[in-house]
Amino acid sequence: MHLITWNIQSCRGCDGHVDAKRIVDVCRDMADFDVLCLQEVASNYPELPGSPEQNQFEQLAALLPGFAAADGIATDVLGAGGRRRLFGNLILTRYPLIRVFRHLLPWPADPTVPGMQRVALETVLAAPFGPLRVTTTHLEYYSEIQRRQQVNRLRELHAEAAQHSADRSHAKKEGGPFQTMPRPASSILTADFNFRADDPLHARIVSPYSDGTPAYRDAWQVRHGTRPHDHTIGVHDRKQWPEAFACDFIFVTEDLAGRIEDIKVNLDTDASDHQPVLLHLQD
Repeated sequence: MHLITWNIQSCRGCDGHVDAKRIVDVCRDMADFDVLCLQEVASNYPELPGSPEQNQFEQLAALLPGFAAADGIATDVLGAGGRRRLFGNLILTRYPLIRVFRHLLPWPADPTVPGMQRVALETVLAAPFGPLRVTTTHLEYYSEIQRRQQVNRLRELHAEAAQHSADRSHAKKEGGPFQTMPRPASSILTADFNFRADDPLHARIVSPYSDGTPAYRDAWQVRHGTRPHDHTIGVHDRKQWPEAFACDFIFVTEDLAGRIEDIKVNLDTDASDHQPVLLHLQD
């Protein structure tokens, strides 16, 4: 299984050019990927640099025929001419997409900084080794208060899924929206987390649960030990980011840690201000 996560900056490269095909081409050059987790996907936002007015959710999905698409819209507002303006995350997968959850994350008022609604897009995929949850999100950049609450909510959602997975006693009802569908504890969590590896919020993500919920582990640290994370932002775009650092991580539950073959950052591409991260799992 090959999974890529990437903040694509509305498909805008460091050259200022908006090109959805370039994003897909870079990912294809990295691996014959099975799952693609994207953040900062836009539709009808002409004010953004590069003027990405097109619907990138549809555009990216069309570039990957045979892949199922799940969108996670964080911002949905009225635009010119009555057209909706959309901004959020997208998961594309060649595995059967069993179910999708779209969780709006906490957004407490913090009037000292700009902010916007964030969403965690949770999918359940029929992976080769069994049902698997893959969640991608993009946490708040400006407000530490909001970011901290969003991390706590991600932990709550993971515990909730683990409880659903363990519950074998509830009544079953077939053929309608009450039909029982899998929501496994096994999980991969990807994002532009907008925190660094030494941030207490990173430690919060991987901290143990007291109720038996399987803890998350940082896939990079599982594979590379104490070697510092490769930088995922500020590598090529030094105008927006004078300092390069890592803020894009992949976390996996403990039961998946032994499947990790490799995880690496594509440091060569400048098709976004972030670098894509590739995870290899054994089937």
